[in-house]
Amino acid sequence: MLPLRTPKLRRAAAALAFILTASGLIGSATAASAPAGRLSTRPWFTSWAQSQQNLAPTPLRDQTVRMITHLSQGGHALRIRIQNTFGTTPLTLDAATVGLSRRNAEIGGAVRAVTFSGRHLVVVPPGGEVWSDPAALVTRPQDDVAVSLSVSGTVTPGRHTNAFRTNYLTPAGAGDHTSDVSGAAYTERVDSTYLVSAVDVRNPTLKGTTVAFGSSVVDGNGSTNCGPGCTETGTNRRWPDDLARRITTELPRNRQLAVANAGIAGTASAAVCPGTPAAAIGLDAAARLDRDVLALHGVTGVLYYYGTNDLAYGCDAAQILRSYHEVFQRLHAAGIKVYVTPITSRPGYTDQNNLDRYTVGTYVRKWNNCAGTCDGVTDFDQVLKDPLKPNNINRAYDTGDGIHANIAGQQALADFVSLPMLSSSAAR
Repeated sequence: MLPLRTPKLRRAAAALAFILTASGLIGSATAASAPAGRLSTRPWFTSWAQSQQNLAPTPLRDQTVRMITHLSQGGHALRIRIQNTFGTTPLTLDAATVGLSRRNAEIGGAVRAVTFSGRHLVVVPPGGEVWSDPAALVTRPQDDVAVSLSVSGTVTPGRHTNAFRTNYLTPAGAGDHTSDVSGAAYTERVDSTYLVSAVDVRNPTLKGTTVAFGSSVVDGNGSTNCGPGCTETGTNRRWPDDLARRITTELPRNRQLAVANAGIAGTASAAVCPGTPAAAIGLDAAARLDRDVLALHGVTGVLYYYGTNDLAYGCDAAQILRSYHEVFQRLHAAGIKVYVTPITSRPGYTDQNNLDRYTVGTYVRKWNNCAGTCDGVTDFDQVLKDPLKPNNINRAYDTGDGIHANIAGQQALADFVSLPMLSSSAAR
C-alpha cells in the first residue's frame, strides 16, 4: 500500500476501511498467537508492556506519535499491540513503524514498516485491540525501540499515564512521519505512553515471560528518585527493569526470561473497597487480568504485589484474600505460577489496617506458598521495612512519601527476587 500523505486521502481510506471492517470483509483486530502459558511451540514472548488505564487529556488529529519502549529481552523480529480499550470512537492508523531509538525522538539505523493482517492501515474499534504482523527488526536485551504510529482523523488516545520517560508527538495536522529517522518533526513531548501497550519479541531460546502485576509499587513510582534533589527520567530503574537486567546477566543462556510490567498506579486487588477513587474503578486485579496478563505471550510466572491501596481504600483482610484467591485460581488455570509479596507498609494506616496487613502477610507466608494457593513468596516487606519501626519504610529506601521505594530501594527489591524460583516456572 502506498503511503497516504494528505489528511483528506487518509480520512477517505479510513472511512472505507471502517466500512469494510464493520461488514466483516477485513479484520480490525487479530490474535497474535496463543497467549499466556500455552507456549510449548510458540517463539513469541512479551518483552515490554505498559497497561492502558485511561484516555489522554487532549485528542490527536492527523499526527504521528513516537513512543519509546524498553525491551527486557531481544529477538529476531517483533510485533506490537495497539489498544483502544477506553476509546469511544474508532482508532485509525494509516502507518506504523519500529526502529531502534537513538536519542530523544531520533532513530538509529533502519526503520521497519509494521503491518496488520498484511495491511498498513488498520481500524481498531472502541474497546478493541490489535496485534501487528511480525516486523523484521533485530533487537537485544535492554534495547529501546521507537514505535511510531500515524493517527488519521481525530481521536482521543488511550494511554498509560506514567511512562517515567519522555515520548514524542508531531503537531496536529502534520500527518505521517512514521518513516522519519530524524526526530525533527516530533516537536511535542508527553510523559505518558499512548496507544501501544505491549511489544513481543520472536526468540525461541527464551523460556518464558514473568509479569509484575500490581499498583504504583509495580508501575514505577519512586524509580526516578535518586536522592534529595536528584531525579532521573528515562533510565528504566523500576524494580522489574532491574530484575530484567539481573536475569540477562545472572541466569544461563538456556534459562533466560523476559519481564513485562503490568502495574497501574492507584489500583487495588479487590473490586469492592468502599473508598476506591473513580479513576481506579474497573481497574482492579480481576477486572484487568485478561487484557493485562493473560493476553500477553509466553507468560509462565506472575509477581503479585497488591494490597497497599486495598487497605487505604477501606478493604479488610478477608476481602483482600478473596480477591487474591480469584486471581490466583485464574492464573493457575492458565498454567501460570504465582509469586506473592506480603503487603508493604504505608503511613496513615490505622491500627486495624496494620492488623489486616499482618493477617494477609501471615497467610501469604504460610508454608511459603500462601497456604497452598500460590507457588512462592517474595517478601518485599522484609526488604523495605525499617528494622526499628516495622510499619515504616527504611529511610534509605524512602522517596519521602513513606510508600514508594527510591532507586536504591527499587534495586534492593530486584536483588531480593529469587532467580531460581522464577526459573522454575520456565518452560522445559
